[in-house]
Amino acid sequence: MKSDIEIARETKLERIEKIAEKVGINPADILPYGHYIAKVPLNYIDEEKAKKSNLILVTSISATKAGIGKTTVSIGLDLGLNKIGKKAIVVLREPSLGPCFGVKGGAAGGGYAQVLPMEKINLHFTGDFHAVTSAHNMITALLDNWFYQRRKELPPLKQVLWKRVLDVNDRGLRRIVQGLGGQSNGIPQESGFDITPASEIMAILCLATSREDLRRRIENILLGYRYDGTPFTVKDMGCAGAICVLLEDALLPNLVQTTENTPAIVHGGPFANIAHGCNTILATKLGMSLADYTVTEAGFGADLGAEKFLDIKCRKAGLCPKLTVVVATCNGLKLHGGADADHIKEPNMEALKKGFSNLDRHVRNMQGFGQTVLVAFNRFANDTDDEIQCLIDHCEKELGVKCVVNDGFLHGGEGAAELAKAVVAEIENNPSKPLHFTYEDSETPKEKIEAVAKKIYGAASVTFSEKANKMLKLVHDSGLDHFPVCVAKTQFSFTPDPKKVGAPTGFNFDINDIVINQGSEFIVAIAGEMMRMPGLPKTPAAEIIDIDENGQIQGLS
Repeated sequence: MKSDIEIARETKLERIEKIAEKVGINPADILPYGHYIAKVPLNYIDEEKAKKSNLILVTSISATKAGIGKTTVSIGLDLGLNKIGKKAIVVLREPSLGPCFGVKGGAAGGGYAQVLPMEKINLHFTGDFHAVTSAHNMITALLDNWFYQRRKELPPLKQVLWKRVLDVNDRGLRRIVQGLGGQSNGIPQESGFDITPASEIMAILCLATSREDLRRRIENILLGYRYDGTPFTVKDMGCAGAICVLLEDALLPNLVQTTENTPAIVHGGPFANIAHGCNTILATKLGMSLADYTVTEAGFGADLGAEKFLDIKCRKAGLCPKLTVVVATCNGLKLHGGADADHIKEPNMEALKKGFSNLDRHVRNMQGFGQTVLVAFNRFANDTDDEIQCLIDHCEKELGVKCVVNDGFLHGGEGAAELAKAVVAEIENNPSKPLHFTYEDSETPKEKIEAVAKKIYGAASVTFSEKANKMLKLVHDSGLDHFPVCVAKTQFSFTPDPKKVGAPTGFNFDINDIVINQGSEFIVAIAGEMMRMPGLPKTPAAEIIDIDENGQIQGLS
């Protein structure tokens, strides 16, 4: 089997003007970034057309170190839909450099189900991540300067909530002291860095519905509190216009293509374990304006990305998927069933069956939202026919949901055609019901967090630290109780403990901190030891990434 990058290089790409024409975009209107990437103007979003599109959400069982392949399935499903004659488009998030050079690798799909050019998409792409980083850190610099220049007449903020970001996994920057070395270097104070996908600017970019909405949200960013208890926002500094200027191009969705030269949109990139894990509302609505079937994904397992997609994004954007596809693999299920990671490629029916509990909870959670669910079995080379049939029987006889094998990785659209047919049939014969959210806007943030922990994760109780309770009081005093909640927790477990695989119940769920995202309009609840700035593994992927004398990148996947 050829590597992802070899397959990508062997694919004959079509110029982006031709790709645009396939979905009715005038080539004269796009903003090209080279021959194969372009920005699309917002006027191609048509709310009436979008309402008629069939939105399909792709999510998965809880993430494992063996990989699940959710992005590959999303792209494969799009290819399969196009293969059977449907007008379809896939809408994905942009990859972060942190995981690309860290442990996870790229996020452009795999095998014969990729979005291309994968090297560009996985690296600097159109500069959207850099724009978010610059905009976030520009606010930080302006905030420091605001009080530095007024230090003789104004005290600094009593509590500073705004830090810095960087799209690199760098644990040494989680907590820092700034302003050392004398008065000319600023005011000494503690600060720190989050990774760019955790930036509130990234969340705002992904939830903004227009330029006007982007500005409104940026103005509302809560930077800290004065000594009299009043909030201090970006609007108080009068710099929202400058931040919008930095984000002007980043606001526009990115058009690329798949390995079969079908159009794809890649835009926005918040992580689902520390943010809300969805591509931009603008990109989703653009896809729905251009195609009859729009395939999108939500990060990590359904307890993270899908819950936030439905409870936050769909709630605010008025979206409702016609179908949710839950991706499962034998290897992933075996790990959740207690199999040793070094032996998951070996047949192990006992571990596979034990791992069904993880899949079952995700399926029932999605059904609890009113979603019709279809399980996509993402085939790996070591899977046996007996294991595959066992999973299909379990889904269809025990869960009452359709289960279809996906071979998009090996065979592209042809390998995903059966999955596409099943998806179309489910949408036509048994579409999802109107969304039933996990909690109501009128509930308090604490009640919302408890609802997610108990209804989605299976927790018996929720404990809030003293720090978290203090922040919740600030949320209430600021009149923000109506915001939805975004839980930041490990992707590997329903619990805050990544080692507790399967589907644990009866556990306590610890909330250690609360972050107020007043601009993106949700409350972040940090569970357990979750870090908003990841670290690098013992052997980072960066050690195998290289470039040869001909400019060909090696080791990127």
